[in-house]
Amino acid sequence: MNRALADAALDLVGVPFRLHGRDPATGLDCVGLVAEAVRRTGRTVAPPRGYRMRMLTVAPLLRFAEANGLEPTAADPDVILAQVHALQPHLLVVAPGGMVHAHAGLGRVTFLPDPLPWPIIAGWRAIPTILPTIPATRT
Repeated sequence: MNRALADAALDLVGVPFRLHGRDPATGLDCVGLVAEAVRRTGRTVAPPRGYRMRMLTVAPLLRFAEANGLEPTAADPDVILAQVHALQPHLLVVAPGGMVHAHAGLGRVTFLPDPLPWPIIAGWRAIPTILPTIPATRT
């Protein structure tokens, strides 16, 4: 588990839910939650466009993960894509003892204790950011 990502997501628990929300001050949806948690770990984030709460394809979410430094993994993911309903995929951030997610029904970002009640479609691990090497100066 990427502890920095988990902590960033846990810090967002209680933020209001808002469909297509990208700002914690006004609300986040599941994509906004992941985007904001990733941003808080020091990355530039590229949120997806053209997705809906009900979707026939998860392609925009797969592209979103790849564009934001998330690497597909089957073991120990940091971010999970679950199938809440036949037409409703949902992103969650893995945290100690459960997951953080934006819950439309409760109207806020919340913590969901293990076990996850939905089937997992995909999982990603946050790729560590690589800082540029600064050459030593010669005197």
